[in-house]
Amino acid sequence: MEKYLRENFDVEPKRASEEARRRWRSAVSVVKNPRRRFRMVADLAKRSETERKRQKIQEKIRVALYVQKAALHFIEGMNSIESPKMNCSWKHFLSLKFIFFSGAAGHRIEYNLSEEVRQAGYEIEPDELASIVRAHDIKGLEFNGGAEGLAGKVCVSLDTGVKTSEVHSRQSIYGLNQYVEKPSGTFWMFIWEALQDLTLIILMVCAAVSIGVGIATEGWPKGMYDGLGIVLSIFLVVMVTATSDYKQSLQFKDLDKEKKNIIVQVTRDGYRQKISIYDLVVGDIVHLSIGDQVPADGVFISGHSLSIDESSLSGESEPVNINKQRPFLLSGTKVQDGSGKMLVTSVGMRTEWGRLMVTLSEGGEDETPLQVKLNGVATIIGKIGLAFAVLTFLVLMGRFLLQKALHSNITDWSFSDAVTILNYFAIAVTIIVVAVPEGLPLAVTLSLAFAMKKLMNAKALVRHLSACETMGSASCICTDKTGTLTTNHMVVNKIWICEKSKAIETNDSKDVFQSLIPEKVYSIFLQSIFQNTGSEVVKGKDGKVSVLGTPTETAILEFGLHLGGESAHYKESEIVKVEPFNSVKKKMSVLVSLPAGGFRAFCKGASEIVLEMCDKIIYTNGESVSLSADQRKNITDVINGFACEALRTLCLAFKDIENSSKDDDIPYSSYTLIAVLGIKDPVRPGVKDAVRTCLAAGITVRMVTGDNINTAKAIAKECGILTDDGLAIEGPDFRNKSPQEMKELIPKLQVMARSLPLDKHTLVSQLRNSFKEVVAVTGDGTNDAPALHEADIGLAMGIAGTEVAKENADVIIMDDNFSTIVNVARWGRSVYINIQKFVQFQLTVNIVALMINFVSACISGSAPLTAVQLLWVNMIMDTLGALALATEAPTDGLMKRAPVGRNANFITRTMWRNIIGQSIYQLAVLLVFTFQGKRLLKLTGSDASKILNTFIFNAFVFCQIFNEINSRDMEKINVFQDMFSNWIFIIIVVSSATFQAIMVEFLGTFAGTVPLSWELWLLSVLIGAVSLIIAVILKCIPVEPTKHTAVAKHHDGYEPLPSGPDRA
Repeated sequence: MEKYLRENFDVEPKRASEEARRRWRSAVSVVKNPRRRFRMVADLAKRSETERKRQKIQEKIRVALYVQKAALHFIEGMNSIESPKMNCSWKHFLSLKFIFFSGAAGHRIEYNLSEEVRQAGYEIEPDELASIVRAHDIKGLEFNGGAEGLAGKVCVSLDTGVKTSEVHSRQSIYGLNQYVEKPSGTFWMFIWEALQDLTLIILMVCAAVSIGVGIATEGWPKGMYDGLGIVLSIFLVVMVTATSDYKQSLQFKDLDKEKKNIIVQVTRDGYRQKISIYDLVVGDIVHLSIGDQVPADGVFISGHSLSIDESSLSGESEPVNINKQRPFLLSGTKVQDGSGKMLVTSVGMRTEWGRLMVTLSEGGEDETPLQVKLNGVATIIGKIGLAFAVLTFLVLMGRFLLQKALHSNITDWSFSDAVTILNYFAIAVTIIVVAVPEGLPLAVTLSLAFAMKKLMNAKALVRHLSACETMGSASCICTDKTGTLTTNHMVVNKIWICEKSKAIETNDSKDVFQSLIPEKVYSIFLQSIFQNTGSEVVKGKDGKVSVLGTPTETAILEFGLHLGGESAHYKESEIVKVEPFNSVKKKMSVLVSLPAGGFRAFCKGASEIVLEMCDKIIYTNGESVSLSADQRKNITDVINGFACEALRTLCLAFKDIENSSKDDDIPYSSYTLIAVLGIKDPVRPGVKDAVRTCLAAGITVRMVTGDNINTAKAIAKECGILTDDGLAIEGPDFRNKSPQEMKELIPKLQVMARSLPLDKHTLVSQLRNSFKEVVAVTGDGTNDAPALHEADIGLAMGIAGTEVAKENADVIIMDDNFSTIVNVARWGRSVYINIQKFVQFQLTVNIVALMINFVSACISGSAPLTAVQLLWVNMIMDTLGALALATEAPTDGLMKRAPVGRNANFITRTMWRNIIGQSIYQLAVLLVFTFQGKRLLKLTGSDASKILNTFIFNAFVFCQIFNEINSRDMEKINVFQDMFSNWIFIIIVVSSATFQAIMVEFLGTFAGTVPLSWELWLLSVLIGAVSLIIAVILKCIPVEPTKHTAVAKHHDGYEPLPSGPDRA
């Protein structure tokens, strides 16, 4: 079976090939209800059509952008021609051409202001406003007075932003920032879908015929009971199935909405605040920074070095520089570099991104490896079940015809013969209902939906279904340090300035600090803090001052405020140029114009990098002096000393420039060092225990950080990541190694410091390809996207992470906490083991139900389990069984075994041992009672056969109920551990037993049962309960792991659990 599954039903969790997807679809042959079975499977045909639509829209957008670029380049070229006359005429000609290509056909479209817009107080129509940005209509923008003019027409101040009281009015006039989505299915749709089951349709036809024939032969109402019993059973199956599927769809809908929710920074009511992308309205002032997604169409207000990646919209990979000359920002594009502010001009379906998103919603999500594998298992079992159903029908019909021949009435047929044949056919069809485990692939969806909902409550948002599953197999986690292992609540803890080191206390006043250094140094130090920053000091509605920005920037600005500095005071010098911080350069620089003339450059960043750029230092007297080799060594020692205390180190530097212009680049050398800062970022509580849990679970934890190596080592030791025999290396050393050297050092590698995103990508690739590890990797920056995409599981940070990182991730860690990552791994393992439990349970029911009906049909010519009874058994093992076993919460024991390897057998030898053992016991007992039951139970009288068949049915059902309890743990003896804390399981078990009692005692007319004595009830329950003892015996039988499940060096497969007392 495993070989067949590997050949036909094996897909990768990420980036599965089209060939693999089509291969498994073509291999699926026995399907009762394709609509239900493949609801959570991607529609490849629809997906191809969607891709064609997307490319068509992108081509349209790309042409418009090319026209705009050509126009701008041409105007710039004409500006360089000295003849004013030629310049003017060409500009005029080009503007006309540009308007033509923008769809205006040589003239501006006139928009009449509607009464609704006029009464709301606005001066521009929604369509006109949207067309200006969508068509990149620079003339239209100028005609309306630029960004300031548009702001006036939508009644908003560029300084204070939208008033909260006006939000509803703007939404009613200019629309909501939401896209048209496919409507979610109603409960009735799921009922209709459940009724599409071919076997149920056949049974309904059989029931209708049975009712008609029954009434004709036995009269009203007795003749309709058999058929009505089937109808009622089908109704119950459909209702339970539809309810389960509908609840799943609601869970996925909530998760999908959460996945698309983006937090946007805007200015409203004069204050900077964060809002949901869904609450964005026309007129909002949006603040953009590196890694953000542009949340709506808009025009540029102000900013520095703003560069936009429009590839998601146009397919073009070349970034676009946004400025006053190119002011248009399109929804759905990404900020690649720089920062800026924009005025929102159109939202939702009035944007090109909105139109594109409608097409992208088609096609569905990729199926997970477990879903595919269980489709394979269902196909194999379905074929076997179909064969047994046909054989059972042929045997029953053969015996029936043989009896008629022996009694010489082969030509004499009656209505009762038709009813008998119809019952035989109904039994055969019901065997198919039971034998084709349609619920297997859907149990994966159920388990994943349950796990994803629980994880969302635990601050982990799963973006892709397969990630939750794959995380259970993770054998290595490459984690960031800042914010993941640490709290991300940073404070300046130490400072070195004017060759003096000072520990910062919370009660230190600015006078204490000022007394240490000259006034001139104090002033330039505060300038370097407030002018060279990507954060902003803002006042809230309560009047309190707060800092918005990254934790590092916030810590530095808060320190500046503590020293008495004021952001407004240091803004008198105009910022000419900004080079924002990114993870490659590891520094931020600004160029400012001085009031007295000339320019000054400020630089801050990674201590080693900034120190290398400096050739001077501010001495104790406040004067700049050349930086000697000894001084450089002393400063390096200071940096290393700070780092060894687990402090994050940064250097601040400046350079005065006399002869420069605004177009010149910010210098890269000859700076004067001002200070070295040591920033404290404490380790998160619980991280050490979480790392210990990972190591016990066979998961290697590696720290990959951009920080100083000494800081990284100190934090790694505190977390328990770096051991005595572990290796810590710097990124530049790692990337200079040959592939063979990397292969030798990676097994010992525990810390990589001063790394670039490319180093993280290389490490992940090596671990996956050379060591066959299942790798989870964390990331928060835009440049982490390739590593997140390459890893088996990409984990983006929800607080510190950029939208680009989140978009490329499989799971978003909402609280940026490493302990949450461990929780995702725990739930991933739980999903895998829960599905194994359900498969073990369902295969046991399948084997017993098939064999008992087949053997009985062959020997006695009748089946002890009727169609109605088999439908009830099908519901117990399918929908209810999945609910009971696939929604078990993870246990601590899951994190005390090694992860499942990439190629591990899904149905293990342990599972086969349990399945075969329980099947043999159940078949032996039930067959003995089938053929010798009347004698053993001393049954006599006309209803002896009915009592015996009811008893067999009752014993069979209780065997399944107790086996459901057995399946809670496939290896440990104590299956009752934590059972009573799982209320879903308890409700299902109690409900199954209660309804069984009702069916036997009160619904005999429809179910073909008769009431049982208390002795037979007790014996039925005891036969079921004995399966608990059988399970204990079976679990004492040792099982040798196969080559696909053995524990290898890199944790390939489950680690055998201990035997003896520990097993219990």
